Amino acid sequence: MKDDIHSYCLLSIVHSQAFPFIKSKEEFISTLKTILYDDYFDCVEISQNPYEGLIGEVVALIKASHMDFTYCGHSRLFKNKLNINSLDEGERVKAVEELKRGIDEAYSIGAKEFQFLSRTYDKAKIDEHILSLAKSTRELCEYAKKFGITVTLEIFDHDIDKCALLGPIDRVTAFLEKVKDIDNFGFMCDLSHIPMIGESIEENLTPIKDYIKHAHVGNTSIRDKNDIAYGDMNPRFGYEKGENDVEELACFLQHLKDFGYLHENGKNYLGFEVRPIPGEDERIVIANAKRTLRRAWQLVH
Repeated sequence: MKDDIHSYCLLSIVHSQAFPFIKSKEEFISTLKTILYDDYFDCVEISQNPYEGLIGEVVALIKASHMDFTYCGHSRLFKNKLNINSLDEGERVKAVEELKRGIDEAYSIGAKEFQFLSRTYDKAKIDEHILSLAKSTRELCEYAKKFGITVTLEIFDHDIDKCALLGPIDRVTAFLEKVKDIDNFGFMCDLSHIPMIGESIEENLTPIKDYIKHAHVGNTSIRDKNDIAYGDMNPRFGYEKGENDVEELACFLQHLKDFGYLHENGKNYLGFEVRPIPGEDERIVIANAKRTLRRAWQLVH
């Protein structure tokens, strides 16, 4: 494409992945400012605030930048070891209530989107887990709707790193049948997770093309379990043991454009999820992502 990709979507970046080695409030703010200073980005994706007393400052900075921001609830489940698709009703309810607190925080800071993921599962009871996840999703969406917030479920790997229920496309479509009537729900597709699931880009995206609300681009390393970036670590594009680079990204973008997700004057989110390995400069990894996207976009027609 000769047109600037900014004319087709809102470009975002996941703050916690771009700057994963933050150790203080000061570093949190300074790295957030690095993104906000950069007018390449239209949106910043943030998670639960890790430090006391920063919410007001974060909100003020983002508002001053005239950027969108979204809220990721994943860490609330990880930190508290909660399972949103648990077959134990008490555990499921705990997970829902924790994510509702996340929706409250998302609303308090003005986020337009709340993200979550499915969790681990018993392989012998996949259908039951899908029903549990659908019940939880319906409850979350009903709660979020009061605040005008869209809820997106991110599709992860099912047997390598996060070991999430969703997961392979057959499970995703079975789940979709139970929630597709919810008007403030959609999926987040992620280029970095597709090789881990073992599907082609077309297989992964086509069945849910009408329900994609957010898209992430990134890389993954799955060839060597001893590799420092193995699993869901989102190494830079061009990483020696990685699976995604310009060609794969171009294919992903082409499908999103063909589906109408990327379109002229479009406002859908396309987000970088890239992470430096120890020793790499975070800003160079971000620049790498921008260059890779530019080269891939030139191959889209």
